[in-house]
Amino acid sequence: MGDGNRTKIEEQRPPKALDGTDRTLIALLQSDGRASFTALAKAVGLSEGAVRQRVQRLLRDDMMQIVAVTAPENVDLTRQAMIGITVSGDPREVANRLSDLADVHQVVLCAGRFDLLASLICRDDEHLLAVLGDQVRPIPGVTSTELFVYLKLAKQNYAWGNLTV
Repeated sequence: MGDGNRTKIEEQRPPKALDGTDRTLIALLQSDGRASFTALAKAVGLSEGAVRQRVQRLLRDDMMQIVAVTAPENVDLTRQAMIGITVSGDPREVANRLSDLADVHQVVLCAGRFDLLASLICRDDEHLLAVLGDQVRPIPGVTSTELFVYLKLAKQNYAWGNLTV
């Protein structure tokens, strides 16, 4: 999905402080991303205009995104996998290259056995093999990969943490 909604490594900024109202708005939108400004305003005790400005600021400052989340298996994307990647050189360079690939949906720099983990969502096994062999492994710096094919996704949740504590 190579889109502008992701933050590349060198573009990351220190986290900004969220006040209690911002945290509540985010939690409400995590529960229902289509909630009206009127409903949000009532829930947090502000005017609709004030809530609209806050939500627009949270979006503009990349503190949250409001997106449609699909179940991949229901939209003809039946093969999901994680790739453990070992690199030579700077893993950030490889991470940025991986981030540009349309079928890579998450890239994590990590400690441990692998330098990077990348999450893929593909149509089928042939598509997965093509992405791995034609797009991931040829990236300069990739020295080895290990593929972890998902048999069943037991949990997927986008409500990151308890923001209203």
